[in-house]
Amino acid sequence: MPRVCFELNVLMDSVQVIALVMVSIGVYARMMKHAEAALACLSVDPAVMLMVVGVLMFIITFCGCVGSLRENICLLQTFCISLTVIFLLQLVAGILGFIFSDTARGKVTEMINNAIVHYRDDIDLQNLIDFGQMEFGCCGGVTYTDWSQNMYFSCKENNPSRERCSVPFSCCIISKDKEVVNTMCGQGVQDLEYLKAGDHIYTNGCIDKLVNWIHSNMFLLGGIALGLAIPQLVGILLSQILINQIKDQIELQNYNLKHRTDPWS
Repeated sequence: MPRVCFELNVLMDSVQVIALVMVSIGVYARMMKHAEAALACLSVDPAVMLMVVGVLMFIITFCGCVGSLRENICLLQTFCISLTVIFLLQLVAGILGFIFSDTARGKVTEMINNAIVHYRDDIDLQNLIDFGQMEFGCCGGVTYTDWSQNMYFSCKENNPSRERCSVPFSCCIISKDKEVVNTMCGQGVQDLEYLKAGDHIYTNGCIDKLVNWIHSNMFLLGGIALGLAIPQLVGILLSQILINQIKDQIELQNYNLKHRTDPWS
């Protein structure tokens, strides 16, 4: 039993460190973030999500750690049940995401369109979108004209912005030999025909690029999912083994007390 207890504590100590780091990053990001309108495009504030997940991880692992050290079956069962529920929720979420892929695609499209609307509202969101478009070689959600939803890039005649009918520079096709990026390379491309616009920018939307990337990296994503699942399954297995060992020890002690003979009788 000491070996199982030691292995379980090592696993939980590692998770507790990760949980504390996540909470710290979440608190720092939340304190530094002021652009609430820009974050409205996301279903969940990443900073808040980090804090919530970190706190839950810490509480669950704390129950397991104290339960193993004190040989408390109640705390160990709480730890084991919590890990099992989390594992099942992840499994169900993956299955539902696969079955309702069209619904998930629609939700992602909505999030990307909202992010486009708030592109200029937050520098972090702007950098994230620019990185995604340059990394995947895409522009907009479904197509490059989605950028007309942004008030600065809108093609409306009453739009006074100098970026009217343009797209961000991250949509531009930039040759590798160019050391200096022309940030005005997307100027007025929404006024061009599709084929002519394709000479200057990526015309394909990021959603199709993202879906293609997921399909071509299924083994990588599967490996990541397996890497996240293995520590959970190991924690469930070790905690259950420790619970059974504690129960066996209690039964043995009760048996010895019950059948102990009194030498003075």
